[in-house]
Amino acid sequence: MLKKFLNREKGITGLETAIILIAFVVVAAVFAYTALSAGLFSTQKSQEAVYSGLKEAQSTLELRGGVIAVAGTTGSSGTVAQLKFTIANVLGGEPVDFTIPTDADGDGVADTGSSNVVVINYHDQTQTVDDLYWTISKLGNADSDDLLEANERFEITIGGASGVGDLEDALTTDLTVKTTFNLEILTPAGATLTIERTTPAWIDTIVNLH
Repeated sequence: MLKKFLNREKGITGLETAIILIAFVVVAAVFAYTALSAGLFSTQKSQEAVYSGLKEAQSTLELRGGVIAVAGTTGSSGTVAQLKFTIANVLGGEPVDFTIPTDADGDGVADTGSSNVVVINYHDQTQTVDDLYWTISKLGNADSDDLLEANERFEITIGGASGVGDLEDALTTDLTVKTTFNLEILTPAGATLTIERTTPAWIDTIVNLH
């Protein structure tokens, strides 16, 4: 009888061991699934970040040549009425929409509700002016639309004709001699193109700001 009783105890111990083993297997399976899901999620986020970075890099602009200042007044206390420079799309970049802003009131700043998506901002040590008025001239083999595409170049002119929506109208303090300023060209996608220049001690009618 004692032998039979002990045999029954062994059976119960084996059943408990099997239950514990099954529990370990289930926990391990859940842990493995959680780790696999986390890895897949991390991989997906990394892929999205890479694609986002590529899209941004492919929409970046670059400056071609110098920045030209057109004087409003000349001399040792002269002022700048227009700024001109040429830009191009980086190699393999996506087209950028350069729809020209409107400036109905001729204040040198784009109208509220203007349809332009490229924004040009001005900064110097005394002031900041956002969304300046600008126009484009298509150079070389550029086609008739306003998209800056691969192998095309646009000349950007900030400000209208002297005295009509020009840079002097847009700025609170005129851009004059020995002044360092920055232009920021912001596109819907892609890095901001920043141009920094300093005006000379004497402003001629046309000045190349190297």
